[in-house]
Amino acid sequence: MSDMNLYKIQNVSKGIKLPNEELTILKDISFEVQKGESMAIVGASGSGKTTLLHLMGGLDVPSKGRVEFKGLDIMAMDEGQRALFRNKYIGFVFQFHHLLPEFNVLENVAMPLLIRGVKKKYAFNKAKEAIELVGVGGREFQMVPTLSGGERQLVAIARALVTGPEVILADEPTGNLDYTNAMRVGNIFNQLNIELNIAVVMVTHNMELASTLKRTLKLRDGKLI
Repeated sequence: MSDMNLYKIQNVSKGIKLPNEELTILKDISFEVQKGESMAIVGASGSGKTTLLHLMGGLDVPSKGRVEFKGLDIMAMDEGQRALFRNKYIGFVFQFHHLLPEFNVLENVAMPLLIRGVKKKYAFNKAKEAIELVGVGGREFQMVPTLSGGERQLVAIARALVTGPEVILADEPTGNLDYTNAMRVGNIFNQLNIELNIAVVMVTHNMELASTLKRTLKLRDGKLI
């Protein structure tokens, strides 16, 4: 694998066994992602976009093929190793922010580091830096229910960022936002990509948002076109 390559997806297929048949979700997908690249994955609902993102994050395993990250075969790892891999290298942002309402913003953002076992002071300092970076500084001690939808998604991005990942995998991160907040969130992803050289792979239906990223892959019926 080239030193510039982050991901190498090789002939990946994914199927689900049903009682009387096997449903094929992805069919012989191959592509690479370079370090610091930004990429949109687009396609109709049911085309396999989210499944592909989950395979890249080690949240699921392919039926066939190989998913490499920096030369490491993610599928060769056991569940514990994949969990450590995700915590070290991957930042996830989903359509639903999945913030914990019983904790404030600072605690939510620091959570991945606390799970890693780092000291609380260090985790909170890194969380504050991430919060400032995404533009919601001053809200560290607010509770999640008091935030707007756009602010919650920015906090979710800060949480994805706090561990210093090499790639952010985002699944419809603006799907529940109005136009203004969607573009605000999109601008933050581009800022992180350009200023911090963090790779961004984003599943989205928003073609205007997709056009702001450096490359677009399109899926149709589980195939890359």
